[in-house]
This record gives sequence, structure tokens and C-alpha cells, in this order.
Amino acid sequence: MRNLKVSKQLSGDLARADSLAREIFSDVANKWALLIVETIGDSTKRFTELKNEVDGISHKMLTQNLRLLERNGLVERVVHPTVPPRVDYTLTEPGQGLRVTVDAMCRWTTRYLEEIEAARRRFGA
Repeated sequence: MRNLKVSKQLSGDLARADSLAREIFSDVANKWALLIVETIGDSTKRFTELKNEVDGISHKMLTQNLRLLERNGLVERVVHPTVPPRVDYTLTEPGQGLRVTVDAMCRWTTRYLEEIEAARRRFGA
């Protein structure tokens, strides 16, 4: 009986983890979130710095993605009590872990760049 209870709990934990993974992937698997994570890197960035360094991102998209990253515990937002308020963003430990994955994706792209470009040419892209 105890084994059945443990098995059900484990099954529930796996289902919860799968559901959470899908939510997180939905939030961070977009070009803006990944670029923001890469731009923050090991440093602390202000909103304006991020806006200037993430080429092509709008104020609205930066705000939305920073909120998603913060909601998922990947970015820490610190508001300093100054006039005007200063807001700093840094990656949390899980955010740094995601950055390792983003860096690996960048290395993968560099490694297979020629093959990817050749395939796209074959399809007229």
C-alpha cells in the first residue's frame, strides 16, 4: 500500500514538473527573453541599458519579457529609492543556468551555420 502511495506521489510530481516546464518554455522560448538573458549576462543592467543593447526591442516588449523572466525566478529586479527611481536587473542562479543553455545554443548555431544556411538556400529562404 505504501509503495502505491509513493508511486502516485511521484507520478503527480512528474506531471507537475512537466506542466511547469511547458509554462516556462512558453515564457522564455522567444527571441526577446533569450536575448535579454544573454545581454544581462554576469552583470547588472538598468532598463535603459537593456533597451539600448537589445537591438530592435520595444519598450513594451522589454517590459513584458522582464516581467516574465522575473515571474519565473530567472531575473531579479531591484528598485532603488532615488528620484527618478533606478531599477537594476540581474540574473538569478536559475537565470545563469538558462544562460549556459543559451550560450550552448549560440555555439551550436556557430558550429552548424554553413549547413543551416545551405538548407535554407535549398528551400529558398
